[in-house]
Amino acid sequence: MTAGPLSGGRLRRPRWRRRKTAFSVLLSLLVAGAVVVAGLDLGHEFGRSFDRAGALPTGLAPPPAPRSEAAPAVDFGYPETVRARLKDPPRAGLLFDLRTGRVLWSRHPRAVLPIASLTKVMTALLVSERTSPRERVRVTRKALGYSGSGVGMLPRGGRVRADSLLHGLLLVSGNDAALALADHVGGSKREFVELMNRRAAELGLRCTHFASPHGLEKRNRSCAADLAALARVAMKKRRIARVTRQRQAAVRFPIRGGKLYLNSTNPLLRLRYRGTVGLKTGYTQRAGHSYIGVVRRRGRTLGVVLLDSRDTGTQARQLFDRAFAGRDAGPRRRAARSRRDRG
Repeated sequence: MTAGPLSGGRLRRPRWRRRKTAFSVLLSLLVAGAVVVAGLDLGHEFGRSFDRAGALPTGLAPPPAPRSEAAPAVDFGYPETVRARLKDPPRAGLLFDLRTGRVLWSRHPRAVLPIASLTKVMTALLVSERTSPRERVRVTRKALGYSGSGVGMLPRGGRVRADSLLHGLLLVSGNDAALALADHVGGSKREFVELMNRRAAELGLRCTHFASPHGLEKRNRSCAADLAALARVAMKKRRIARVTRQRQAAVRFPIRGGKLYLNSTNPLLRLRYRGTVGLKTGYTQRAGHSYIGVVRRRGRTLGVVLLDSRDTGTQARQLFDRAFAGRDAGPRRRAARSRRDRG
């Protein structure tokens, strides 16, 4: 017999109440599990919607950029093998192996200087990481309020392919293209600059700071060593490498005829220097003429950085000639010996 409340024994609840309590606990556990699963599904669906739309809802931070590469520092641990006496040498410069990062020649490689439109290499890197080639970029009013060099044909309010703007950014150094891409990727110029500086920190670029996506401001600064490291990362991106090796390009554009014809400002491409595959020029009165050049020959890819140079084309060519002389000397000697034998 069940003890009553005054009998001094232990009060036991009826069996049907115990069953009801157990059922309530089980139901609560099932509901909690369903909420967790729904949350996971929502997160998965949110990720897929981000992939489709290419943008995040307002107020949410963008995902971190992909980090497949290690910090691409250049390597000063070996003796420099290239000896070159340049007339009116640049304020700073570096010749390096793009694959290994080994430094072959340098001049004040850690001197922090304004870099003008070499800034656009970082802009292009973020665009290549955060957009697809056919993605449509809306041309904002701010993008048309640019100064300096520009593509000059951007339709206000129109939409242009990201890859077309990337061509305008890297080949003709379009400041309007830089602003349009910055607004699209970052939401605003200021937020995009924050992404630029965050990416520079991720890559270990210690003397680099960005103040704009195009480089007109004097606060855009870096050093030859950092720019060489940045070039190593940028040239691994197929979209950037494909654009910067072109001397001329015809890109899809919302104008009559449907195509816009662009010519590269790269001095080595203009000189038709053998093996040239990149990368970018820069100029402001404060920074002077600056250049990152990339040349590939016989399976070896070398890069040069020149900051505040009086003649970027001539100086880059002299450095590359010296660097490739050892590799090319053997075939030249064999060819000369063959001519002597025939003579």
